[in-house]
Amino acid sequence: MSRIEWTENDHATTGTATGADRHAEASVQHARWHSESGAAPPRRVAVVDDRTKAAIAYRLACEGTALLWSGDFHGARQLLAALARRIDRKAPAPRKAPAPGSPPAPGATVADSFHLHRRARGHRARVLGMLLVRLDDDYALTLRRAPDVRAACHEAYGPPDGPMVVSLRELLGVIGAHEWRSKGVPVPALDGDRIHPHYGVFSPVRGEYVDLVARAPLPDAAVRDAPRPRTAFDIGTGTGVLAAVLARRGVDRVVATDINPRALACARGNVERLGLAGRVEVVDTGLFPPGRAALAVCNPPWLPARPTSAVEQGVYDQGGAMLHGFLDGLADHLEPAGEGWLILSDLAEHLELRSREQLLAAFDAAGLRVVDRLDIAPRHPRATDATDPLHAARAAEVTSLWRLTPG
Repeated sequence: MSRIEWTENDHATTGTATGADRHAEASVQHARWHSESGAAPPRRVAVVDDRTKAAIAYRLACEGTALLWSGDFHGARQLLAALARRIDRKAPAPRKAPAPGSPPAPGATVADSFHLHRRARGHRARVLGMLLVRLDDDYALTLRRAPDVRAACHEAYGPPDGPMVVSLRELLGVIGAHEWRSKGVPVPALDGDRIHPHYGVFSPVRGEYVDLVARAPLPDAAVRDAPRPRTAFDIGTGTGVLAAVLARRGVDRVVATDINPRALACARGNVERLGLAGRVEVVDTGLFPPGRAALAVCNPPWLPARPTSAVEQGVYDQGGAMLHGFLDGLADHLEPAGEGWLILSDLAEHLELRSREQLLAAFDAAGLRVVDRLDIAPRHPRATDATDPLHAARAAEVTSLWRLTPG
């Protein structure tokens, strides 16, 4: 278990000492350290509060000193926003990715722009992650005007295990996830019923891929007298939204798989809430469950890059491991006349992280042929944000459902 240590009443590094501070006795404190991104506990920690100037906080954070907040909760949020503004002001102007098909600038490629963009976002996340808060034994946040975060933290982290220190930025994400989980996300393909995402599980706020599964023609089952697939696999189910859509479309039995404990709990909760527990089975396994199905659906992370946090695992798939695992195992897990549905954005192609030729070659290597492809354009706001350094690639993005069969 990683731990973090700091000294209370030591204001020398932050320039906030008062007469009372100078007479207070310094004491060494410690607590459990938690980071969803896997960051190591900081070696240097300074206790800061509302008297700490943003310029000093920014300098300390950039030098690798973490800032443990002890003041007003809203003051902590204001300092976090001030740090973000300073990072954005000092960052070099982002190099915009050239439009697809246009020649890149000398010495630059679209992939270079993507990696520079991720590097800048990573630096931003590291600096902002230096502002920390302490949670008590029961996850209580004992700061002035602090909200009650105990339920949100219990959902995200499980039962408490003593005092814990986390970054404020992460805690705000936990609070936001709790709100999403409480309210749910309406899904038109489920007749407006809601999916309730858990912290660390990719939310279906981008509904294009769900719409594709809702309107793709179901394949013939393995026997003539069955008008629909008897069994379907939903590989990497996440929230369980695609499994629910398939069950609502009339699939007799859906086996939904995942290896993320948060996703498994999330999918099971959604399936039960939608009244589909008798038709959807959520299984803890990597990729395919035992047996064969008339339909296997997979919506893998779309970009072949290394995720840096639990949330990013829904977007980034290092080396395309899940994509290739699904393709390579598909033929051995389909019934005769069965189909595999691969839902994949072509954003990686526009970012020059994977070519269409490489994708088609992966189909061939797995012994698969394309029966059909359904396409849909993105509807999310970033697709029309001209200030985004990756705007050209996002604007050209298309999400496809590839209907694949062996042979």
